[in-house]
Amino acid sequence: MNVFIALLLGLVQGLCEFLPVSSSGHLVLLHNIFGIEEGALFFSIMLHIGTLLAVFAVYREQIWALIKKPLQKKTGMLLAALVPTVILAVVFRDFFESSYSGKYLGAGFVLTACLLLLLQRLTSGKKTLKTMALQDALLIGLFQGVAILPGVSRSGATIAGGAIMGLEKNEAAEFSFLLSIPAILGSVVFELPELAEGGLKQVDLLYVLIGMAAAAVSGYFAIRFMLRIIKRKKLWPFSVYLSALGVLVLLDQLWFHFFFA
Repeated sequence: MNVFIALLLGLVQGLCEFLPVSSSGHLVLLHNIFGIEEGALFFSIMLHIGTLLAVFAVYREQIWALIKKPLQKKTGMLLAALVPTVILAVVFRDFFESSYSGKYLGAGFVLTACLLLLLQRLTSGKKTLKTMALQDALLIGLFQGVAILPGVSRSGATIAGGAIMGLEKNEAAEFSFLLSIPAILGSVVFELPELAEGGLKQVDLLYVLIGMAAAAVSGYFAIRFMLRIIKRKKLWPFSVYLSALGVLVLLDQLWFHFFFA
């Protein structure tokens, strides 16, 4: 780890958390390229916290409205969406933890590419966050649970899930980005025992702060950019990129072994 790598990982995390290309997948890929092992989990978690600052900045009015009036439908839908995510995370914890070695990374990228093609073809629904139903939130949460797998984009999967259930795409995007707050905070709590075993000792605090700052700034612009992309319905370039990246990763995993043993 050095300043350059910390900055690069922060930028990648911020951009890829909200653009539909999988931040965890790109971080796992870069960890393999640069040979980062010690403190990788702790550093990744802290970068995710950095992206929360971007969500707070963009959706500060909506978040403040939730804080002032927590007992409202939107809060209930966000909490409901967490249920299937938590169930999948607990039941398949060993599987998800083993996946961070990168062995399913290529397949994850290809799956996200397929989801984006589906999202591109879906017409925008008419449901809003005020009219969405419980089953809408549960399906979005299920998609988010699948996106724990590195290579599967959390934002891409949850927005696609919302669109499938008939949400207007901008509404689905808002729900996805707001849902990242409890999802990321939950992942911190989920990994707390392992982080307490020495995560702080494995990464220089300066590198952590540089990475978090880069993730926050790049995440802010990524959210703004993603909202414009959804309006213009131009998701196919991300699908092409992920398809190519997924194939390259699969080729390396199966035959070349430059970065994956």
